Amino acid sequence: MKVFSFLKSYRMAMGVALALMLVELAVELGQPLLMAKIIDEGIAQNDFQTVVHLGVIMLGISLLAFISGITNSFFAAYASQNFGFDIRKSLFTKVQAFSFANFNKFPASSLITRMTNDVNQLQMTLFMSLRIALRAPLLVIGGITLAIMVNVKLALAFLIVIPFLIFFLIWIMKRSSKLFFMVQQRLDRVNGVMRENLAGIRLIRAFSRGTYEAGRFKDANQELMDRTAHALRVTETAIPVLLFFMNLAVLAVLWFGNMDIHSGKVTVGEVVAIVNYSARITAAFSMFSWIIMVLSRAIASSKRIEEILDADADIAEGRHKLAESKKAGAKVEFKNVSFHYPDTNTEVLKGINFNAAPGETVALLGATGSGKSSLFQLIPRLYDPSEGTVEIDGVDIRSLEFDHLRRQIGYVPQEALLFTGSIMENLAWGKEDATLDEMKSAAHDAQIHDTIERLPARYEAMLGQKGINLSGGQKQRLSIARALVKKPRILLLDDSTSALDLKTEARLLEALKTYNCTTLIITQKISTAKEADKILLLEDGSIIASGDHEHLMATSGLYRDILQSQLGIEQSG
Repeated sequence: MKVFSFLKSYRMAMGVALALMLVELAVELGQPLLMAKIIDEGIAQNDFQTVVHLGVIMLGISLLAFISGITNSFFAAYASQNFGFDIRKSLFTKVQAFSFANFNKFPASSLITRMTNDVNQLQMTLFMSLRIALRAPLLVIGGITLAIMVNVKLALAFLIVIPFLIFFLIWIMKRSSKLFFMVQQRLDRVNGVMRENLAGIRLIRAFSRGTYEAGRFKDANQELMDRTAHALRVTETAIPVLLFFMNLAVLAVLWFGNMDIHSGKVTVGEVVAIVNYSARITAAFSMFSWIIMVLSRAIASSKRIEEILDADADIAEGRHKLAESKKAGAKVEFKNVSFHYPDTNTEVLKGINFNAAPGETVALLGATGSGKSSLFQLIPRLYDPSEGTVEIDGVDIRSLEFDHLRRQIGYVPQEALLFTGSIMENLAWGKEDATLDEMKSAAHDAQIHDTIERLPARYEAMLGQKGINLSGGQKQRLSIARALVKKPRILLLDDSTSALDLKTEARLLEALKTYNCTTLIITQKISTAKEADKILLLEDGSIIASGDHEHLMATSGLYRDILQSQLGIEQSG
C-alpha cells in the first residue's frame, strides 16, 4: 500500500518503540516463570530468602517495563503524529493539483472526511500498534511457547483451541473491513449534508426549510448510526467467542493440572505459571475485537486515502513558458474548440473559433447555459477542450506550465469568493509581494477604495468567511481589485459586474481601459457589451454572431431583440 511509504522517514523511531515494547513483553512473559520459582523453590521449601531475592528481581524488571512503556509512548506518538502530518500534507498537495473533473468524482465533503477522519484513523492505528496492538499477538505466541516449555501436556489445550480462533479472527477482520468502508461512506454523506446546511443557512431560514433540512440530516445520521452499529456488532461477536473457547482451555488446564499434581507429574508452580499464561493469552484475545475494529477501520481508511493519492489528474502539466513580450496584453485564440464535461456526452461548446488581439476587450453575450462560463474555464486550463486548441500568443496552452500560465491571467469568477482574513490579505492573493500603494490603486480602479477607507480598520479590516460581512457588489469589486493587483496580461470577468449599478460599472470599465491587458468579459448587459471592441453572441454552445455593437445591430436579429428587451425593462423600471 502506498500509505506505508510514508513510514520510511520514521523507521528509527518505530524501531525504538518496538524494541521498548518487546522489553515490556519480555517482562510480562517472564513474570509467570519467576512466580513458579517463588512457589516451588521458595514457598514450598519454606525458603524466605529465595522469595525475597526473586521478589526483588520481579520488582526491578517491573520498574524496567514501566520506564520502557513511558519511553515507548513518546516514540510511538512522534512516529504516528508525523506520519499523519505527512499524509495530510501529501493529500492536500494532490488535491491542489486536481482538475475540476477530479472534484466531480470526489466531493468536497468526502475530501474533508478523508483528510481528517481517515488520516486520524491511520494515525491512531500506528500509535496503538506500536504501543499495544502488536503486543497482543506477540503475547499470545510467546505465552503459548513458554507454556509448552513449562509443560507440553497442559499447554496442549491451547494448541487445539488457538488455531481455530485465529481463522475466526481473520474472517471477522475481512468482514469488518468491508463494513467500516461503508461506514466511512455514510460519514461522507453526513458531512456533505452538514456542509450544505452551514453554507446555505441564510437561504434555509429565508425559505423556512429548517424542519426539512433537519429531517435530511436525521436520515443521513441514522444511516451512519445503523451502519456503525452493524459493523460494531460483527466485531463485538469476537469477544464472547474468544472468551468461551479460552475459558474451556483454562478449565482443561486446571482439571488435568490438578490430576497431575496429585500424581506428582507437575508442580504447583508449573500449573500456576500455565494458568498465568492462559490468563495473559485470554486478556490478549479479549483485546482482539478492539484491534480488529481499529485495523478494519484503518484498512478502509487507507483504501480511501489511496484513492486520492492514486487519482490521475486528467490534465497534464506542460513544461514550457511563454516568451517575454512587451505587448499590451496577450493574443487569445480559440481554434475549432469543442468541449463536453467529463463523464457526459453533451457538448457545451461546439466548433468555437475566435481571437482576441493583444489589449482588445471582448464581451461574451448569451442566454444562461449558452456556454460562456465553460469557455472561460478553458483559458486557465481548469478543463481542457475535447477538440481543438486554445492558444496564447500562438502557443498551445497545453504545453505551458500551470503556474506560468495562470500568472498571466487575472480571473474573477461568477461567484465572488473571499477568504477569512484582512482585506489586505485577500488582495495579496493577486500578488503576494504587492505594496499597499499597489493595492490601493487596484481598489480605486475597481471602485472599492472609498468603501474600504470608510471602514474603521481600512485595509486591515477583517472579513468573515467568504466575505459574509460585505454586500454582493462590494465582494464583486474586491474580487476585481484582487485580479487587477497582479496586473495580468489577460483579464477574465465572469459576469462579475452583475451586482453593480450602471454608474459604478461605467467607471470600472473606463478604469480597465488603462490596463495593458486583453480583457474578456461575460455579461448579460448590452450597456456593458457595447463598450467592448468585439462582442461574441453565443447560443447553445456556438458563436452565432460576432462583431462590434454597430455591426451586430445591423446583422443580428437576436442581438437587437436582447437590446429591445433590456430597453423595455429599463423604461418600465
